[in-house]
Amino acid sequence: MQDKIEVIKSIEGFVGDNIGSLLKSVEQSWQPSDFLPPLSEPGWKERVDSLQEVAKNLADDLIVVLVGDMVTEEALPTYQTWLNRLHGVTDATGASDTPWARWTRGWTAEENRHGDLLNRYLTLSGRVNMRAVEVTIHHLINNGFDPQTENDPYLGFIYTSFQERATKISHRNVATLALRAGDETLHRICGTIAGDEARHEKAYKMFMTKIFELDPVGAVCSFATMMKRKIVMPAVMMRDQTDENLFLRYSKVAQRTGVYTVKDYADIIESLVQHWNIERLWGLSDLAAKSQDYLCGLATRYRSLAERVSLTGPDRFSWIFDRQVG
Repeated sequence: MQDKIEVIKSIEGFVGDNIGSLLKSVEQSWQPSDFLPPLSEPGWKERVDSLQEVAKNLADDLIVVLVGDMVTEEALPTYQTWLNRLHGVTDATGASDTPWARWTRGWTAEENRHGDLLNRYLTLSGRVNMRAVEVTIHHLINNGFDPQTENDPYLGFIYTSFQERATKISHRNVATLALRAGDETLHRICGTIAGDEARHEKAYKMFMTKIFELDPVGAVCSFATMMKRKIVMPAVMMRDQTDENLFLRYSKVAQRTGVYTVKDYADIIESLVQHWNIERLWGLSDLAAKSQDYLCGLATRYRSLAERVSLTGPDRFSWIFDRQVG
């Protein structure tokens, strides 16, 4: 682990030099209030009524996926805590001026707006049981999150490289479905959030690219280790008042609607393998070469699995007043 920490420390200057392009300043950034009717201005009721009228056209299964995405974003305190545990990345004082600490706080500040915006939209839409949703958020943060990275910075940045792309895909697909349903506000909201996730994906992949340059053996072995453990979704421990299998049922709806699927999982693996030029790595140890072979064939294996996935059957969700979908 000490060798990994030294690599992470050695790229601090690189991180510091690139923070300005990977994060936006507060002055340049959008805020949740930019997208929704301001309740302090005249005519707010008519604008809310209009938002609710359009939201009536959203299918219940889309609402379920949207709520699941929002709940995932709202568990941000857990994710910042996890990032600050990664060796070599820790924000020692909570206000440290090191590049890694500034990155983590800046990333968190940008991500914080996602849950806020989706929460406010869903509240104004009148389509969901907000107390049931709030109970789910409470449970998720209370239950915690273990992505099986063991505070290893290599595993952590491989996880975030994958996960940021996954959330980008999910938000973009929800944006597409919202537009088809005629909800331009939700389309703009989810598209904007997806844009943030794309920028964050670029950052974490850039960090890992530097690690691959400095320690290709450690990086490729870590990549294989993370994929063998599988990428656990951040909201895997979500539940509501009664249902401890809520994440599995939400995932089923996401798969069925095409918002996030096993095929997407395979595509992300392939994109990371290509981005880090895994096939072209050379001079590897025997273990690293085996990791290389494993990774290069992994996307194909998941695509075969995707062809066999069949998700049928109805589910009820407290989020939508126990209505049934599917």
